[in-house]
Amino acid sequence: MLRTPTGGAGNGAAGSAGRLVSIGTVLTMLRDEFPEVTISKIRFLEAEGLVEPRRTPSGYRKFSTDDVERLARILRLQRDHYLPLKVIRDQLDALARGEQIRIPAPSVHGESVDPTSPAALYGEVGRERPTVARVGRAELMAAAGVDEAQLVEWESYGLLAQTPGGGYDAEAVTVARLVADLGRFGLEPRHLRAMKAAADREAGLIEQVVAPLRRHRNPQTRAHAEATMKELAGLSVRLHEALVQTALGVRLP
Repeated sequence: MLRTPTGGAGNGAAGSAGRLVSIGTVLTMLRDEFPEVTISKIRFLEAEGLVEPRRTPSGYRKFSTDDVERLARILRLQRDHYLPLKVIRDQLDALARGEQIRIPAPSVHGESVDPTSPAALYGEVGRERPTVARVGRAELMAAAGVDEAQLVEWESYGLLAQTPGGGYDAEAVTVARLVADLGRFGLEPRHLRAMKAAADREAGLIEQVVAPLRRHRNPQTRAHAEATMKELAGLSVRLHEALVQTALGVRLP
């Protein structure tokens, strides 16, 4: 539910439909549902042509109620369905033409999940996440709500890297969101280097285990290597979670 601003009526049509608000007010209206949203992200979505606020003679942005609702829809499609901006733009254009669109609910391991749950946002340990397309640099920044300077810093510490073919794989979206969330608690990229190093060591250990399977002459054994690697990765993540909880003396919900 969007928070409606209070105050006197604006010029033009009566009621909230005719009221124009500043980008700061838009941020306040969206923050309850989207605590990660930032002014830079709203400006980025404007630059991508997904929302077109009015401009005052002095150049200040003014958003209508329809603009705010459109922003909320965009943010939901990103958060709940991991849709690239191009797909979101096509969906919104279809709605504007009065067409019916159908977006499947996010699922984990074939089961529908609450789109606001950790499983929908970050995936469930040891299970498959919804398949999403490779994302571009701009889409990754929009998904995480960060700017170019922040992404460059993350890359400099090895937390994210583009694929050889360009762009980022689907898992990069999860990593970017988690890094951004940890940043809100004061954990900077330099603090996360130890986590990245530990992950690399765990990955190396798993690769050592599956390497003989990959070199096997039997095609079925080689095919089994991929499933074995995924299972080992899931067990490794679960062990890491349990060890952290034990060290802190807490239990995550």
